[in-house]
Amino acid sequence: MRVEKSVRIVNTEGLHARPSGALVTVASSYESELRIGCGDREVDGRSILGLITLGATCGSELRFLAAGPDGEALVDDLVRLVEA
Repeated sequence: MRVEKSVRIVNTEGLHARPSGALVTVASSYESELRIGCGDREVDGRSILGLITLGATCGSELRFLAAGPDGEALVDDLVRLVEA
């Protein structure tokens, strides 16, 4: 199953090391492949360095693209995390 959802970053500091680490921790607990995009860039959703290099600031839109058996649950969990 392939799932794609977008969410706006509400964290005033944007997607820096700590929230990137939290996303990777959640992503690593799922089987599905994950890509995360921002603007015209897309990176491996399990790479902290890749996520930081997106340069996503407060108000930026992140795209989560998951492919695999638990993709929908993975994307839903990531959206909730970013919205929190």
